[in-house]
Amino acid sequence: MHIEPGYVASAKILAANAAAIALLGSQSVRLLKAPTQIFRSLLAAVFFTIAMQAFHLPVGPSELHFLGAMPLYLSLGFIPTLFGFAMGLLVQGLFFNPVDLAHLGVNFLSLALPLVLVHATFGQRLDTMSLRSIMKLDAAYYTGVTLMVGFWLALSDLATPLSAWAAFAASYASIVAVEPVITLLVLRALARRQASAPLRHALLPRSA
Repeated sequence: MHIEPGYVASAKILAANAAAIALLGSQSVRLLKAPTQIFRSLLAAVFFTIAMQAFHLPVGPSELHFLGAMPLYLSLGFIPTLFGFAMGLLVQGLFFNPVDLAHLGVNFLSLALPLVLVHATFGQRLDTMSLRSIMKLDAAYYTGVTLMVGFWLALSDLATPLSAWAAFAASYASIVAVEPVITLLVLRALARRQASAPLRHALLPRSA
């Protein structure tokens, strides 16, 4: 989901940065009102960074990453996952891949806007933690991520063949196939350990 350097013009990068700041600012009150949300956000940033660094593969104009988006969202919540994405991308740019700092706002929006949409739709109606329901969340989320990458490429000053984006989008089928199983295993493992006081404070009640 990282857009390679050179694809997005400076003016559009500035607009993306402004939109990213506005989105985080609009949710910051909810974050600051609850200390547990701040703790969960730090946890999300740590695990998101580990997931990104554990598996990433260049695919055409972008990269295939294991994001762990749904395990984070379903165990820690919307706000922590949103801010975890922002902090994780910043950490990655500062310590692992400095060239990605140029597209920090672009890459954040590619992850954040699909999360906002999924949270406002499927996430609000989720009543069971079955593999089927988790697969729906994953499919919707990663469809959003790939469409966001297509959006940035459409705005690019470089001509990008549709086949290059299609190859990138198809590569995420492997994540959609694997992540729901990982999500279900993680949630079940956490549920068995929620007698632990630290976990009770860190996790969402619905992850039990």
